[in-house]
Amino acid sequence: MLTKNTYSLVIALILLALPTAALAAGEDVAEPRIAIGAAVPVGGVLVTDHAESLRREMRAAARRIRVQRRARIRREEREAFATLPAGVSIETLEAIAACESGGDPTALSSDGSYRGKYQFSFETWAAVGGSGDPAAASEAEQDYRAALLYAQAGSSPWPVCGQ
Repeated sequence: MLTKNTYSLVIALILLALPTAALAAGEDVAEPRIAIGAAVPVGGVLVTDHAESLRREMRAAARRIRVQRRARIRREEREAFATLPAGVSIETLEAIAACESGGDPTALSSDGSYRGKYQFSFETWAAVGGSGDPAAASEAEQDYRAALLYAQAGSSPWPVCGQ
């Protein structure tokens, strides 16, 4: 979540990035405008040095915001799929996954018809509320959907590994 301080930092960085010539653009001066990134001596220091430093800070702030957003999305997803349906243990699911795919959530069968950690077909995946490609879903969602399937049908969807 972006905080007020984060927004303030980004706004302050943007304002500082404006070259002094652009700030003076409102004055009726016959001097040519100076492009962003052009070297302008201010107090014995070139403004370019400050502008590049500011760009680096802005890129770093943007990276931090993206990382925080991805972490929040992963946390929310884990929380959404954390509770397994009654009667299904994580140990049972782990045993099935180990047998089906070696526990790899991106696994594909040789013909591509079974996908993900529990080797769902697209039809079975959709039947337990999944959408899209099971192998592209998060591991937490695959665990949750496999638990739903196990609660509905027992081990029969996994005739070899569910025993």
